[in-house]
Amino acid sequence: MSETVTDYTARADLLKEKIILVTGAGDGIGREAAKTYAAHGATVILLGRTTAKLEAVYDEIEAAGGAKPAILPVDLSGARWEEFEYLAQGVDQEFGRLDGLLHNASLLGQRTPIANYHFATWQQVMQVNVNAAFGLTKAMLPLLEQSAAGSIIFTGSGVGLKGRAYWGAYAASKFATEGLMQVLADEVDGVSNIRVNSINPGATRTNMRATAYPAEDPKSVAAPADIMPTYLYLMGDDSIGVNGRQFNAQG
Repeated sequence: MSETVTDYTARADLLKEKIILVTGAGDGIGREAAKTYAAHGATVILLGRTTAKLEAVYDEIEAAGGAKPAILPVDLSGARWEEFEYLAQGVDQEFGRLDGLLHNASLLGQRTPIANYHFATWQQVMQVNVNAAFGLTKAMLPLLEQSAAGSIIFTGSGVGLKGRAYWGAYAASKFATEGLMQVLADEVDGVSNIRVNSINPGATRTNMRATAYPAEDPKSVAAPADIMPTYLYLMGDDSIGVNGRQFNAQG
């Protein structure tokens, strides 16, 4: 059962002194989340595939007066366990802990019947959307345990709650994402300061959305900034004790 907190208003210093890692931070929802977290006091670690995009977000955060971000250029489609371990070591050396992890990076894959789906594309979507999220989470768990109130947010989808024709690996990966969230949330429940939840962004004005719905007027769907209340609520201390739940960012 999805929940909503669309009327949530975050105080200006909600994320003061928090260290938050955002994947897919170079574009779309990840970019907006990184900037929003920084605007509320966080030091943001920008993880993404394209260095130039991450540098642009870095510059925007600094220009707005935010804390100096960190950049982690990583191609999740080819990342191995050793790379996730190395990333965690770097975060540990630089910050000593991690307060939040937003799994935003995702691949859409093909919009085609299962019978026509390319096996290699299926593997790539599962690698980025599921395997990489698992690997990064596992590597960062010890650092999140060092936080007084660690938060992990996974990104779900409506097609990860009820399957729809032609959504292929993307839908399957989002079902898996919800499963991963629920299993981990149950494991940390009552024994850790970490909480684990997921957000379904809904129809949002991103490049992925434009690819999935090429005939749609972008102005007819929400901008990334419009859905940030849920992202702030789950990352900030107002959601301490909220664990294992699925949120709909648009109600």
